[in-house]
Amino acid sequence: EILRAIARGTGPQKAMIALGYAGWGSGQLEEEISSNGWLTSQADSSIIFDPYNDTKYERALRAMGINPLLLSAESGHA
Repeated sequence: EILRAIARGTGPQKAMIALGYAGWGSGQLEEEISSNGWLTSQADSSIIFDPYNDTKYERALRAMGINPLLLSAESGHA
C-alpha cells in the first residue's frame, strides 16, 4: 500500500526504498548486537534521506563520534 501511496503522491514526503533480503534466525540479531557485532545509534533523517549514498556511512560514523579510519574488523568487549 505504501508504494501505491508514493506513486499517487499521497505517501510520505520522503522515502528510501531498498530492495534485497537479509534474514536472521530466532534471536540471532539480538545476539549479534549484544556481542558488539553492530554499531547502533539514533536515527538521523538528514543522513537517511541524503541523496548522496556514498557519504552516508562516514557521516553516520562521524555523528557517533567515530573516526572511520580507526575502525577495526575485529569486535569484542573491552
